[in-house]
Amino acid sequence: MTIELGRGSATSTQSPDDYFRRWVHHDSWPEWSPDTEWVRVDGPVQTGATGTLKPQGGPKVRFTISACEPGREYTDTSRLPGANLVFQHLASATEDGCDLEVLVTMTGPLARVWGLVMGRGFRESAQADLDRLVALVEAA
Repeated sequence: MTIELGRGSATSTQSPDDYFRRWVHHDSWPEWSPDTEWVRVDGPVQTGATGTLKPQGGPKVRFTISACEPGREYTDTSRLPGANLVFQHLASATEDGCDLEVLVTMTGPLARVWGLVMGRGFRESAQADLDRLVALVEAA
């Protein structure tokens, strides 16, 4: 079972590579995702790498980079009891820059339960975080 917890989309005059560089520069995440205190990755940033994220006011969460395609996609997955929380960030080139999308989903037998507990925050933050990221990248 997969449930959608949040979604955001935007267009930008900057390139997909500009966004990918922000996604893989984990120290910068709190600049565009204020619910994030810090993020650390164990080793090189690539598909299969693991890391730890510390949300503001919450416990540390381990994650795996489940997709890492330069200039195209950065996806990370956190395992919860009975479910996986997936953050997918996509960029696609356009004639004038790029289109961006973020999708937050939950999969697994307890996805619906976890979605009830956590879903509201992601519905509210997915678009807002993407809007902050676009403002930062376009101002650089």
